[in-house]
This record gives sequence, C-alpha cells and structure tokens, in this order.
Amino acid sequence: MTIEPFPNYIAGTWVAGCDSAPNINPSDLNDTIGHYAMASVDDTSQAIDAASKAFESWTRSTSLVRAEALDKIGTEIVIRKDELGDMLAREEGKTLREATGEAHRAGSLFKYFASEAYRETVS
Repeated sequence: MTIEPFPNYIAGTWVAGCDSAPNINPSDLNDTIGHYAMASVDDTSQAIDAASKAFESWTRSTSLVRAEALDKIGTEIVIRKDELGDMLAREEGKTLREATGEAHRAGSLFKYFASEAYRETVS
C-alpha cells in the first residue's frame, strides 16, 4: 500500500513538498503512520511570509474574535480527543491513556486561554 505524503499548509493552500519523510511508530517499527512533506527553502520562505501576514491580521482582531476562535479550536480538540490520542500514541510511543489525556489537556488549554481573551472584553 502506498501512503501519500501529507502536504504542507502554506497561506491557505496545501502544497506538496520537495521530498517526504516517513513517520514511524517508535513502539512498532513496522507501523508507518504516514509520510510528511519536507519543505524547500522557497516553501519555508513562503510559509514564514504567510505566518507574518496572518499574525498582523490576528493582532488587529478583537479579544472577542480571538476568544471565539480559541474556544472553537479547543472544543474541536476535546471532541476529537480519542482520535487525536490514538494518533499521538502511534507517533510518540505513549500509552493510549497518556496520549488521550494530552489531547484533552491541549483542548482544555485552548478553552482556558479563550476565557482569558474573553475576560478582557468584560473587565
């Protein structure tokens, strides 16, 4: 079975890399989780430029807009914690319980910082 490499996400577009690298489960070396695109120097420059522009836009957004975005991300991560935990366990060799807990904590942190951003609007 051929596993297509995951592309890079640059400026809202999925971009194939110049090469790819395998992501192998450290607890089962026969388990190739996927192949990740390796970015060229030009891809990297474009990604940095895109991130810089996105940061400018993000800094102009209101605290409420930021809070809503962070809360939405956190909610999605918590909803998908089992799926994300399974991927983390395979990628990092962690126990499923530890990996699922890590995914849940990540979602909770997004939601916490959403509440902090929201608090700025009501303080």
